[in-house]
Amino acid sequence: MNYGKIVVLFVLAFLLNYVAPDILGHLADLGGTETVIANSLWCLGLFLVFGWACSKSAEGTIFPNFTLQLLVGIVLHDALAPIAPQIMIAVVVCTALAAIILKGGGDEVDRLDFVKIAYPTLMIAIVGYLITFFVMFPILMLCGLDGKTAALLSAILGSTDPAALIPTLKNIVFKDEYKRLNDIAVAESALNDAVGAIFTAAVAAMVLAGTSVDSLGSLAVGLFSAENMLMLGKQFLFGSIAGVVGWGAMHGYGLYKSRDNDRNVGETSYDFAIVLAVPLVTFLLAQLIHGNGFLAAFIAGLMANYNHGKTYFHTTLRTMEIKVESIAKPTIFMMVGPFVALDTLWSTAVLGLVVSLAFILVARPVAVMLSMLPTNLDMKDKLFLSAVRETGVIPVVLAVITVAQFPELTLLMPLTAWVVIWTLTLLPAITPWWTRKLDIAQ
Repeated sequence: MNYGKIVVLFVLAFLLNYVAPDILGHLADLGGTETVIANSLWCLGLFLVFGWACSKSAEGTIFPNFTLQLLVGIVLHDALAPIAPQIMIAVVVCTALAAIILKGGGDEVDRLDFVKIAYPTLMIAIVGYLITFFVMFPILMLCGLDGKTAALLSAILGSTDPAALIPTLKNIVFKDEYKRLNDIAVAESALNDAVGAIFTAAVAAMVLAGTSVDSLGSLAVGLFSAENMLMLGKQFLFGSIAGVVGWGAMHGYGLYKSRDNDRNVGETSYDFAIVLAVPLVTFLLAQLIHGNGFLAAFIAGLMANYNHGKTYFHTTLRTMEIKVESIAKPTIFMMVGPFVALDTLWSTAVLGLVVSLAFILVARPVAVMLSMLPTNLDMKDKLFLSAVRETGVIPVVLAVITVAQFPELTLLMPLTAWVVIWTLTLLPAITPWWTRKLDIAQ
């Protein structure tokens, strides 16, 4: 019966998409500002209603709600057509929501626990990301992709994703000696999303500058040139500085709230506004000083330690989590829909499966084994982390941003969609079994 709901969901989406051109035609007849408002409310309503419907339909099935939201968004390609010509609006919306999600990724990791796992986390998040990138680039070239598409796709999809990973790990109770794996996986997924954003921007800048990316050698020379390394260093440094400033603002707000708590004022309904504003303003500050905003948002959340600190923030953070799950994530995943038609997704199905399996079975295990060599993680740790390859919100955001810059690279978005679909469907389903197989879960 649960799977019957999914069938009904897709039938409804297909029928609505079929009549959508007529509906949008009537909205266009309104003219001027009224048409813009009507189109915006129409698309927002689709995101909210179908986002909710996907979450409800996914309950009790093997399919994560993220997968259904992405696929339903693609089925609603024509219905969401007003967004396609306004791609910069999609970029702004996705970027803002991603900053909030990455701040939440920082919230999930206890600051003191992060200090204990900082070294292996940095190794897998940075070195592992680079290994993934350089392993996937030649594989994608062998699959027939041109150099630009292969380089950008390797950068976009090189990171794991906390939005998809956290719900999976919350259902696993690790044995005491393996509990750090949960924190490493979550911290890596948040940190290497920032690394992915920085690296994708660097690759995009190379392509825009006309740098040759037609071979692994020329790509490596361009990426590790003095000029590019300086730019990457600035992104990390100034992004970190902005994150510390964001943490300072959150720390000040924490002191203010502690006084309210001492006076038994407790949380108020408008506290949520500040917690929401901090990652956005932190992201803006990072941009102003030429740092990476995603890294800044993560660092602000990690250092503030709200989830693991004062209990009077927990209700606000729970409110944030609910809004992210019900609004932010569905909006980002369904945002693929305006840019990928169902026939395009179908025509790239085989290539999408090959690319997805290459990420899961080749790039990820190689990245984990090599990047973890200098650490004290044992083989069970490495085997578990080798299966952590979920791709989700941030890669989708990076794909939307990149497509806005390179609309001629038509394979970027459908292949991103396929990797998200396969990794979000396969890996959360096998992760609990894999932990039992490795005997690391209670």
